[in-house]
Amino acid sequence: MPLKRRTSRARVGRKIMAYLFVHFREKTSPDGEQVYFGISKDGFKWEEVNQGQPVLWAYYGDKGVRDFTIVKCRYTEKYYIVATDLSLAYGMRNQYHHSWQEIGRNGSKCLSVWESADLVSWSEQRLVRPGSEEFGCLWAPDIIFDRVCGDYVVHWSSSHRSNGYGAKAIYYSRTRDFELFSKPEVLYRKGDSGVIDSAMYEENGRYYLFVKSEGNPHNIILLQSEHVTGPFERVEAFDESMASVEAGQYEAPTAVRLDDGRWCLFLDYYGVPGEGQGYVPFVADSMASGKFVRSDESFYFPYGFKHGTIIKISEEEYIRIQKFWGACS
Repeated sequence: MPLKRRTSRARVGRKIMAYLFVHFREKTSPDGEQVYFGISKDGFKWEEVNQGQPVLWAYYGDKGVRDFTIVKCRYTEKYYIVATDLSLAYGMRNQYHHSWQEIGRNGSKCLSVWESADLVSWSEQRLVRPGSEEFGCLWAPDIIFDRVCGDYVVHWSSSHRSNGYGAKAIYYSRTRDFELFSKPEVLYRKGDSGVIDSAMYEENGRYYLFVKSEGNPHNIILLQSEHVTGPFERVEAFDESMASVEAGQYEAPTAVRLDDGRWCLFLDYYGVPGEGQGYVPFVADSMASGKFVRSDESFYFPYGFKHGTIIKISEEEYIRIQKFWGACS
C-alpha cells in the first residue's frame, strides 16, 4: 500500500532541496551503458533528463559504464561521478566471450570518473586505478565521508587472486581528491558467500552497510558498525523486511534520507528481461529499525532506472539541470 507522506516541522525555514539520481539503463545497445540523470523535487515523483538520453558518454576503457555513485567533495567543492568501467553491449560479445566469470576475473581494474563544479559542465571521462593486477573487475563503487579521518572511503566489490578469484568481497580505498588513492583493504567479507553492491550511510553516528549476499541468503542484507570500516554486524530486523522479496531477483541497493526524515531504499529488480527491470522503493522511519516497507504506489519513474545513486541537490541546481538538458515529468 502507498505510504502517506508526513509533514515535517523541520522543513519550516529550511532551504528547499531536490534530488538527483545518476544511473544507467539496461539496454542491449551501447547507449544504455552511459550516464543518465533523473531529478525529483520530493524523492517520490521523478523526471527524466535530456529526454531520457545519456547526459555523458564513456569514450575510454570499456567504452561503457554501469553502477554509478556521485558525491560532492568538501575539499575540491566539485561533484564526482564514479562508475564501473564495463560495457556488456561491446565486451560480452568480444573480449569477454559471453562469460560473466571472465568479466569478474579479467574485467577492468579501473573506475571511470567525471567531475563538475555545477552538475552541467563536466570534465572528460578519466580512468583511476585504486586496485592492482591482483584484483578482478572492480564492480559497483560507492562513497562515504569518514568524519574521523577526514577523507572519503571509496568501496567496491571484487574477486581477488588471494582466493583464486572466487567469492567476491568488499574492498575500500581512501581519497581526498579522487586522484590519489590509498592501498586497498578489505571492508567486509562474508564467510559463507560472496558479497557485491555495497552502499553505506550514516545515521546518528552509526554506519549502515547494505550489500547483496550471493548466498545464505541470496538477497540484500543490512549491516551496522560504529566505524566506517567496521567491524560490521547483521541487522536482523532487515532480514524480516526482505522475507517477502523473491530471492536472487534484486541487487544494487541505494538509499536516500527524505526531507521528512525517513529513509527510502531502492532495490534494483532484474527478475524479468528488458523494460520490466528497474528500481523498487522501500521506506523506513530509521536505518536503526531495519524495518523497510515496500511502497511502489508512492513513487513514479518514467522508465526503468538501473543501478545508480541518489544525492540531494539545491533547488538552484535542480533548475539549472532542467534548463541545460531539459526535463519532463
